[in-house]
Amino acid sequence: MSTFQSRHETPVAASAGTVGESTTGTSPAARRALRYVGAVIRICLGWIFLWAFLDKLFGLGHETPPEGAWLDGGQPTAGFLGHATAGPFADLYQGLAGQAWVDWVFMIGLLGIGVALILGIGMRIAAVAGALMLVLMWSAVLPPANNPFMDDHLIYALVLIALALGDAGRTLGLGAWWQQTSLVRRWPVLV
Repeated sequence: MSTFQSRHETPVAASAGTVGESTTGTSPAARRALRYVGAVIRICLGWIFLWAFLDKLFGLGHETPPEGAWLDGGQPTAGFLGHATAGPFADLYQGLAGQAWVDWVFMIGLLGIGVALILGIGMRIAAVAGALMLVLMWSAVLPPANNPFMDDHLIYALVLIALALGDAGRTLGLGAWWQQTSLVRRWPVLV
């Protein structure tokens, strides 16, 4: 059972606990395996966000050439928003491309979401912010190349929400400790 529960949860909801702790029809080994799979997925998604931040910050040459590094005056949002957008919102996104405030919000978002997911802390905020960022990226290129509406951005957004709802930060992460801090006890949204 999760050690951090809302006072509004029913006993049935509270007994569900973290990912894989349901007692209906699965063995303890299967529940444990599910918790670890959720943790690995969380860490992998965190690395996707953190890598994008590092590549754009330093121009590591994967997607961002060294001369495009944010530290060297590059604009992290200029390339994608300025040239890769399509569909009904293309003009909106192209107008945002390369604006300093957009670059700052984007980079802080990538860093915060990546670190939170890797550490398993602040999962609710990371899930909401990450899902919002992914849905915005999805809406920047409509329709998707391989499907009328569905693509990996929407799947990742749903996975982030599922990980937060499943309390995935408690396995292979600092979520259990984080949830016991006085800060989180005072502001439960920080779980």
